[in-house]
Amino acid sequence: MHHHHHGHHHCAPSASNEDSKRIGWAFWLNFIFTIIEFIGGWLTNSVAIMADAVHDLGDSLSIGLAWYLSKLGHKASTEKYTYGFKRLSLMGAMVNGVILVVGSVWILSEAIPRLFNPEMPVTEGMIGLAILGIIVNGVAAYKLHGGHSMNEKVLNWHLIEDAMGWVAVLVVAIVLHFVEWPILDPILSIGFTLFILINVVRYIVQTMTLFLQGVPDLATRNAISDALLSMPHVEEVHHVHFWSLDGEQHVLTAHVVINCAIDNDKLRLLKEDVHTSLAPYGLAHTTIEFELPGEPCRDENDHLHAHSHKQEHEEL
Repeated sequence: MHHHHHGHHHCAPSASNEDSKRIGWAFWLNFIFTIIEFIGGWLTNSVAIMADAVHDLGDSLSIGLAWYLSKLGHKASTEKYTYGFKRLSLMGAMVNGVILVVGSVWILSEAIPRLFNPEMPVTEGMIGLAILGIIVNGVAAYKLHGGHSMNEKVLNWHLIEDAMGWVAVLVVAIVLHFVEWPILDPILSIGFTLFILINVVRYIVQTMTLFLQGVPDLATRNAISDALLSMPHVEEVHHVHFWSLDGEQHVLTAHVVINCAIDNDKLRLLKEDVHTSLAPYGLAHTTIEFELPGEPCRDENDHLHAHSHKQEHEEL
């Protein structure tokens, strides 16, 4: 006889739509500014601004995609998609990361040849556009700063990258206004692009781990196992599967072995203990299966038979 404990926590719709609103803001700011940039880059003859415009166009496309996926992600679960659509935002983060890497590589391919053949741009126009760029991207990054989802974190890097790019353009433009050192433009572009590239690759690896249902946080997983093991009548905990829908909403399933015969009252108390033990972790979905003394585990052939015995636990 198997008993299941189910836990379901659902966000209020107003709270869950906050990330969509933030991403929407970022999209419109970015998209309008990209159009201004293309015109400005053409008028000022600045390769840095033109490169940034192309990069911003990529950003706008990926932010638009993220916005769409984020909206879809709040749809209720269906019979076919029983966990809902939260993982779509994870897919959005993955696509954004790839676009950002491609964009960064493109900037490097443009900037490196300019080291050997630098040209002087129109500095006044560059200074004006750079100040506008810092303001627009700064506001957009600030709007997304409150977000915790993987999607918003990757988008935040998009915007921080752009703001830093404009700081670089501003510094270069001011220096070039007084000194004829056109090589500064590509040097700064290469510097900030490499910095962002390292951070984005780190995020892509993290997102990929969540996408492949890796454990979002090993310490939390071990703490959950320990919490379940420390309950009365619990002999062993195994088949602990801990993964994440979108980097924020985590799912847990586990088998808990009981060391004594148990009646309905004891079972009810045990379920309450489980609920109390798991409450601090804010899990979106939990399924706990109790195994009675001498009862074989149905999932014994599971290739991941991660288990902990209470004796081992107490010795540590």
